[in-house]
Amino acid sequence: MPIVDLYGHDSLRSRLAASVSARALPASLLLHGPHGVGKQRLAIWLAQALLCTDPAARCGKCRSCRYVSELTHPDLHWIFPRPRLRDSDPDLEQVRADYAEATLERVSNFGLYGPPSGSEGIYVATIRSLVQRAVMAPAIGNRKIFIVGDAERMVPQEGADMAANAFLKLLEEPPADTTIILTSSEPGALLPTIRSRVVSIRVPTLPDRDVRAFVSDPLVVAYLKAERSKASVNELIRFSGGAPGRVLASASLRDAELQAERMFEAATSSDRGLRYRVALGQGAARARGSFTDALNALEVLLHERARDAASAGNDSLAAGTAKALEVVERAKEKAAGNVNPQLLTAGLLRELAGLVK
Repeated sequence: MPIVDLYGHDSLRSRLAASVSARALPASLLLHGPHGVGKQRLAIWLAQALLCTDPAARCGKCRSCRYVSELTHPDLHWIFPRPRLRDSDPDLEQVRADYAEATLERVSNFGLYGPPSGSEGIYVATIRSLVQRAVMAPAIGNRKIFIVGDAERMVPQEGADMAANAFLKLLEEPPADTTIILTSSEPGALLPTIRSRVVSIRVPTLPDRDVRAFVSDPLVVAYLKAERSKASVNELIRFSGGAPGRVLASASLRDAELQAERMFEAATSSDRGLRYRVALGQGAARARGSFTDALNALEVLLHERARDAASAGNDSLAAGTAKALEVVERAKEKAAGNVNPQLLTAGLLRELAGLVK
């Protein structure tokens, strides 16, 4: 069964398609943008355009296009964070078998998946496998495509300098029949040596109409039902913040809302100790994606409060809440870097305290 369609990004897709048709697409790309905005799905769409047997028409119906839409094309290699294999030094066949199984699981879920856990990464054995495959000839087409999702999760390991250097050389001078597409929600966390070797393209958030089309897709509805999500379409759209992938972590949805409610309660409380307890509760090891989801949920809560204040004619509270939204937006930018969530939350709550009471 084909995976869920790509929704939105029409302008960006037009520019990328024009580059493909003109054979001017850079060989090494970095698609970066907010969590859940569809970067990896966009990379798969781009792979389909590159592997299509009629690239000028981008038919979507040929054998290659069909194989890509089913994630079975042998020249499409999709790499993403995985749990560390039990073997401390797995061979390449173990790595490939693990990714084959993981990709099959994503296929069974229509290409839908939640964010990686904090313990998942892209380990050195995976990089070795990628570099080895890159020098091989394509299996059935004229090109090979490598998609490295959540590339900031590439884990450096002692003694792995050879693999790292080989990957950097591959990014800088990939074989003529190879395209490498990295995606990242935290490009600042990538090594400068990687960022300097790729052409960066920002993937923006989507308007509500595109998010609505995504969450109304029958395959997405079935996935959310299997995840026991009870949120309405409008609730999902509000929570997404223009990044539809965020709604796929249904368990995280309510968790993020609860975190946001605790932050708001701490900011409006006269108990300073509550602020510190909430900040410490973030946990230094909490996955950044989860923390960002909590900040997104806090923005939704503040938007609702600002609207209610304006409707009630409370201009002072409405203005304060509008400033609070700016504070949260700055916190989200900092969260994309290597910042301790505990310290960031403590500072955030201190700033919010004088704005939302």
